[in-house]
Amino acid sequence: MQLTEQEIKALVEKVVADVQKAGASGALTAGASPTSDSHHSIGKTISLGDGVFATVDEAVAAAQVAEAKMAETTLLTRKNMIKLMRETSLMHAEELAKLAVDETGLGRVEDKVGKNVLAAEKTPGVEDLVSTTYTGDDGLTLVEAAPIGIIGSITPVTNPGATIINNSISMVAAGNVVVYNPHPSAKVVSLYAMQLLNKAIVAAGGPANVLTAVAEPSLETSNQVMTHPSIRALVVTGGGAVVKAAMGVGKKVIAAGPGNPPCVVDETADIAKAGKDIVFGASFDNNVLCTAEKEIFVVDKVANGLKAAMAKNNAMELKGFQLEKVLKVVLTEKNGRFYPNREFIGKDASII
Repeated sequence: MQLTEQEIKALVEKVVADVQKAGASGALTAGASPTSDSHHSIGKTISLGDGVFATVDEAVAAAQVAEAKMAETTLLTRKNMIKLMRETSLMHAEELAKLAVDETGLGRVEDKVGKNVLAAEKTPGVEDLVSTTYTGDDGLTLVEAAPIGIIGSITPVTNPGATIINNSISMVAAGNVVVYNPHPSAKVVSLYAMQLLNKAIVAAGGPANVLTAVAEPSLETSNQVMTHPSIRALVVTGGGAVVKAAMGVGKKVIAAGPGNPPCVVDETADIAKAGKDIVFGASFDNNVLCTAEKEIFVVDKVANGLKAAMAKNNAMELKGFQLEKVLKVVLTEKNGRFYPNREFIGKDASII
């Protein structure tokens, strides 16, 4: 069943009224949900509206209305939408970075600012929609890119603001609409970023609810988004389990799971630059990026030189009892196997 925009608005207003009548605020606050750590409270409240709905079905129904309106939106309007989305993202880059660190407890504010700015400035927009024509004996052919339609997007706890910015700009530029299911431990910053972008879209003359999401994302709502019949493709960023689940749905999938990329250094390398770049890459946002260096393979001939170059860039080599002490903090043992201590994932070295 498809709902009109007026019916959706009336339904949302009724939900809000019912919640308020029950004595609740109908809002989300970081730290208030059992899915997020109680000691990471940012005091940011997210209310229903501007793309946030109580259920997945309501979010998809609103996306269907927006999809129909996007089909009638001119390319010039879409250009203006993307322009204002970029400007809005840059304006709130620091705020979103602080919200992400406060809510998730992962990474560093200054590095998340950099990621948000990068996503705002470098994500491809409508300029990539280039028409191609060619002629031959059988006539003339015009090739133009067409939108997929409604895309379901699962976003991570590690890069919440930047992922919402990147996905929204690229997908909307291509004429699509998006139904998000953020990671529950990053729902406030993710939903807030999405609402900011929705407001920018409307201010630029675009439709309402081009970006939608459920107010209380969970594993259940993630499955609902991935399997919803009105959602034609999936874009998933997260752990191996959610990527595997998305790949098994049977839809078009663009997925990025966990990565543990090694860095290989041999005698042909610029050792001074390698040492500097490895330390910078591995320490950026406290190594929560799956693209960051996780381990190093280095030939004997230049091993000492590489270690010296890394030490010049604030790396510290741990030996003997120092290493044992750190391993007791960052690892936990269970049934004879060692696992990362989640309390220290993404934390500053000074805290560890």
